[in-house]
Amino acid sequence: MWKMWKELRLIGGLARQKSTALQTMPAVHRSFSTGTTQTDSEPFLIYDKDPAPAFMRDDVQRLLKSITRLELEKVFRKRSVKDNTVEYRFMTDEQLRQELMKSIGKAQNMLQMPPVVQEQKDTCAVISRDGALKALSTSKFVFTDITYGIKNSQRSIVVRYPDGTLQEAPYEMRKRLNQIYFPLTGRSIHQPPMFEHVHLQRLLEEGKYEFILDRACVQFEPYEKEYHQITAKVYQHINESRSFDALRSTRHFGPFAFFLAWHKLIDDLLLDMVKQDYLRNGIELIVLFSTLHGTTLDESVKQIALQTEMPSLFDAPEKSIDELKQDEQFLSIIEQFVNEHATKKVQLNLAVQAYREMATEKLRLAEGIRRMHGES
Repeated sequence: MWKMWKELRLIGGLARQKSTALQTMPAVHRSFSTGTTQTDSEPFLIYDKDPAPAFMRDDVQRLLKSITRLELEKVFRKRSVKDNTVEYRFMTDEQLRQELMKSIGKAQNMLQMPPVVQEQKDTCAVISRDGALKALSTSKFVFTDITYGIKNSQRSIVVRYPDGTLQEAPYEMRKRLNQIYFPLTGRSIHQPPMFEHVHLQRLLEEGKYEFILDRACVQFEPYEKEYHQITAKVYQHINESRSFDALRSTRHFGPFAFFLAWHKLIDDLLLDMVKQDYLRNGIELIVLFSTLHGTTLDESVKQIALQTEMPSLFDAPEKSIDELKQDEQFLSIIEQFVNEHATKKVQLNLAVQAYREMATEKLRLAEGIRRMHGES
């Protein structure tokens, strides 16, 4: 009887070991497929040095905010959320003006840009090597400081390895443990499948750029390699498909424009600005390019670009004569930049020429109407 019992225990132990091995195999595969994106083998543009000092400059921030273009209808558009109610009020002109100012302030907060910083390298400093603890256990021991009120980046997390080495935990482990003890709303412990190559490519083809970038801001920190990979891929896809309106007037348009200017890829965006009559934004983009790369640019151009301007909430029916004359000045600046620095000179020069002909005709018509009304 005792012999039979020992045999049964042995068979049960082998069965448990086999089932445990079968259960752990998919886990290893899942950590491989979700721990790092499958776009590692694909080329993507990186920052050759820390972009944070340039991105955080006051003049660069002003340029990026203006380039983003504040459009209240898009900022406060309906989303797939519970709170989609519409409220109607009767107001005086003064009350309407005050509400508009409040809406502008709220919209500017909603357009706060994610920071652009350098990718952080994972450094795991060795604290001590205790040979006396070698082979004490076959497993690693992780010690986490769960003191309340400490920033996750400053929290002490160390690992004791089976060979007795006490070392700082690698970043992936730190992030996972911080999410376990102090979970952030919307962030998953494991990387969501949507960031895998197949699913990410499908979302890009569907044009869901803002959704991808919003989710990336929740899941990753701005200094993580995966964040840099995903955002770079989204920015490159937008630039190649020229889907600039998908990000315009969102909090991601500023970092997107900064990315293009840093890597000298602003030709298509500048062409889009000329075609859509956003000449002032085109000048601001040129000034941003000059600021990042040190190209020569007249000080008067920088003064024009850095002038504080009230966002236009309503489109004017027609431009004034002064605005049309200023557009001619803007076109000259854009034309000079195209001839000196652009790579798509033919397309840009054709767009500038077409716009100049249209603006000249409008200016001639506006001046004729003014003379008919007896205005000087």
